[in-house]
Amino acid sequence: MPGSEDQTTAVRPGEELDLAKLELFLRNHFPVEAGGLIVRQYPRGHSNLTYSLHLGSREMVLRRPPFGSKVKTAHDMGREFRVLSKLHAHYPPAPRVLVFCDDESVLGAPFYLMEPIHGVILQRDVPPDLVFSPELARRVCESFLDNLALLHRLGYNSIGLGELGKPQGYLERQVRGWIERYHGSKTDDIPEVETISNWIQQHMPSSSAAALIHNDYKYDNVVLDPNDLTKIIGVLDWEMCTIGDPLTDLGSALAYWVEASDPPELLETRWGPTTYPGSLTRAQLVQRYAHQTGRDVSDMAFYLVFARFKIAVIVQQIYYRYHQGLTHDERFATMPHRITLLLRAALGTAETGAI
Repeated sequence: MPGSEDQTTAVRPGEELDLAKLELFLRNHFPVEAGGLIVRQYPRGHSNLTYSLHLGSREMVLRRPPFGSKVKTAHDMGREFRVLSKLHAHYPPAPRVLVFCDDESVLGAPFYLMEPIHGVILQRDVPPDLVFSPELARRVCESFLDNLALLHRLGYNSIGLGELGKPQGYLERQVRGWIERYHGSKTDDIPEVETISNWIQQHMPSSSAAALIHNDYKYDNVVLDPNDLTKIIGVLDWEMCTIGDPLTDLGSALAYWVEASDPPELLETRWGPTTYPGSLTRAQLVQRYAHQTGRDVSDMAFYLVFARFKIAVIVQQIYYRYHQGLTHDERFATMPHRITLLLRAALGTAETGAI
């Protein structure tokens, strides 16, 4: 299916790797591999950096923190590696990891290597060679939601991830922490921030029963089988995975899920092909999730408001690096506009209660 895989590009200026040191490291761990080292970059990510490596005939993926990151705890490569080391056997869409390196003399930061997952990644619009009929769109939506419910049903203690997070007080810590993160990376005065911060603190529900959560579950973090797009073969970007309230995970998925009937300013924030004919609405996703898990979803408006606020803060943190001159990725220049749109959408849900 040409054009539907995540394509690599030349490495962006300022994000180059020390190829001599990296090759020496790779030769030590994969001594039988012959041939030279070729490094390219996956350009779509906005947080941790992802590179494609070819060492002779062997293909690998390298993940490392962004250059100039201010939030060290958001880019813990060792934690991400440990999670995936235990998770893959019980949840095959999680990537299979190979090697972790905490020696910062190699690349200036910890990193890990994993096996690639080749398939279809749905981004803002489907590629022209992909026939995305209404029936297929509906079935892909259902698979997307069902896969999240499957993750939430995993017994995290039995697979050795019980110490990953602290479920007690999770939601309170999240609300407080994301408000603090915004102020720690503030660059502009945005009046909606104070209003939404007060609202989420005043309307916080009791947490749902804890589950293993991804925390950034959206179409472009999901890899589909090119021979059957209704089958998920990979889930990427586990840096924020933890044990916590699963409805925050669903809320994040909904915050990325823009509908065809949404107002024009919200349509600007669309991440995936969620407006295509046949796609489920946010309300239909919530109903399906409730049916799959048996969880009470009556407070989903709160979780959607909070998720939109959280995504706005993540974008703000990324923009802060650009604003400070710590990265020169020109994609980040227009982020203040997107932050404002997300905050206004959050405020709209807070005022109406509509998902």
